[in-house]
Amino acid sequence: MKHVLITGGAGFIGSNVALKLIEKGYDVTVLDNLSPQIHGDDPERTSPLYINIKDKVNFIKGSVTSRDDWHKALKGVDAVLHLAAETGTGQSMYEIEKYVNVNIGGTAILLDILTNEKTDVKRVVVAESRAIYGEGRYWSDDLNQYVYPDERPEETMSHGDFEVKYPGCATPLKLVGTTEDSKIHPGSVYGITKQVQGQLVHLVCQSIGIESVSFRYQNVYGPGQSLSNPYTGILSIFSTRIKNGNGINIFEDGLETRDFVYIDDIADATILGLTVPGVSGHAFNIGTGVATDVLTVAKTLIKHYGKEVPLTVSGNYRLGDIRHNFADISKARKLLGFEPKWNFDRGIEQFCRWVDGQPVHADNYEKSIEEMKQKGLYK
Repeated sequence: MKHVLITGGAGFIGSNVALKLIEKGYDVTVLDNLSPQIHGDDPERTSPLYINIKDKVNFIKGSVTSRDDWHKALKGVDAVLHLAAETGTGQSMYEIEKYVNVNIGGTAILLDILTNEKTDVKRVVVAESRAIYGEGRYWSDDLNQYVYPDERPEETMSHGDFEVKYPGCATPLKLVGTTEDSKIHPGSVYGITKQVQGQLVHLVCQSIGIESVSFRYQNVYGPGQSLSNPYTGILSIFSTRIKNGNGINIFEDGLETRDFVYIDDIADATILGLTVPGVSGHAFNIGTGVATDVLTVAKTLIKHYGKEVPLTVSGNYRLGDIRHNFADISKARKLLGFEPKWNFDRGIEQFCRWVDGQPVHADNYEKSIEEMKQKGLYK
């Protein structure tokens, strides 16, 4: 496969994959709408992600919700990397129609074309998300089994009790890595759309003889990510706050954890998903397999930027947020030969060095919080 279409290919992950594919001799077509939320108000002039790829790929400005744009983009393509999506977990809870139309509707148009029209496509790779798991996987000593707690109720969180509970368990649950066969129970509209995207791609592609692979990316970060989007990525949100001299409000008790994975590792894993034979029908977790708490993230960023700002562990919380989740990446290691090369300390140093070289972006975080308050999702 030598001609790859990347939807959302001007985005953070897509542009990095595109540049690596070009280095390897691939032809790359990119379909992207250059969303202002990600690229700013004048993306053709000011978006580094777009500028880095525009002269190296066949670029089509368009939307995955347009059948005509899909037709243009699919010409001569033998693999599709479908990354285009609306991606804010909190925002998805009140912009429901948009998230469903873009994420599920756009995927449906692609699969409809592949099913009913002649194309050269042999493999489709789609981005799912760790969000499809909802809360992570835990071990219960009381029940002597793995358990998958449901969304935490507002009643307990309002009293400052943020840890997950499970019926019949008096002993605290032990967090373990989430495997691909763990329970799928997303806690957001975004997570549901990602679950459906993966299911649609695997189901339809199998029925029409096209290979399919899906990736459940963990929290991706690194140079090039949007510093102006207040809806996704706590590393960029915190960095923009610090650079503007604004305090950081740590939700809950600051001990909630995520699996932070560096962009180079994500790009390398994604290319393996496009190229490794014999993996059709598989979903893969891509992360580091290490849980890092949010308070540690904030303190690390403040240290690297050398700029003291107020750090408040407030006990505020967002309904639908998960407590913990980190990936078990054994399957990706075994079947894809994936091995993360970047640990958090090394990756965060590189990220902060890059941020230090960027202009200070406007801090729109308070606006995003106000939107969530108005919808009753922020407490």
